[in-house]
Amino acid sequence: MNDTTNANGSNGRSDTGTDTDTGGAGRHTGATGPWHPRPERAADIPAVRRINLAAFEEAGEADLVDALRRDPAAWLPGFSYVAEAPDGTLAAHALLTRCYIDDVPAVALAPCAVLPAHQKRGAGSAVIRALLEAARAAGERTAIVLGHPPYYPRFGFAPASARFGILPPQPWPDEAFLALPLDGGTPPRGTVRYADAFGID
Repeated sequence: MNDTTNANGSNGRSDTGTDTDTGGAGRHTGATGPWHPRPERAADIPAVRRINLAAFEEAGEADLVDALRRDPAAWLPGFSYVAEAPDGTLAAHALLTRCYIDDVPAVALAPCAVLPAHQKRGAGSAVIRALLEAARAAGERTAIVLGHPPYYPRFGFAPASARFGILPPQPWPDEAFLALPLDGGTPPRGTVRYADAFGID
């Protein structure tokens, strides 16, 4: 994992291997070309694993995606997004899976990854924005992320504990444990419970 995005504790899963890129929503066009975010297809699964293996120092995040994919209680069809590079290859991946705030359903953003060759070019921002929009359109209320504090406020995330009374399952830094009300309302208060694949007690 790149050190600019590692905000996790020993059992936590931090957000990204994106190297804190910059970029806008939807199809991102700039000096580096357009990024086309879209839902993952079955044929993309090997490439998604390669992206996560390349973006992080260890295989933990790639293995996490595979484990979440096998868990029907965690996996949400249509909430695994990729971003295509200008040449049609996949450059980035972001995933939302089911979590709970006490007993209220929410979504957890993790992991997010960008191939090293495409980091700091907007691919990560493009795929995350598109994924959050998909969750919003599907009626999800709250997204949670354990991530790099300067990176996620651009998407609307704010400190979960201080702002919303949403507590982490472990003593993670307040500035790194973040929440986003997708519906514009007030999120439920309580403690976040992640899918078993995260290995968080």
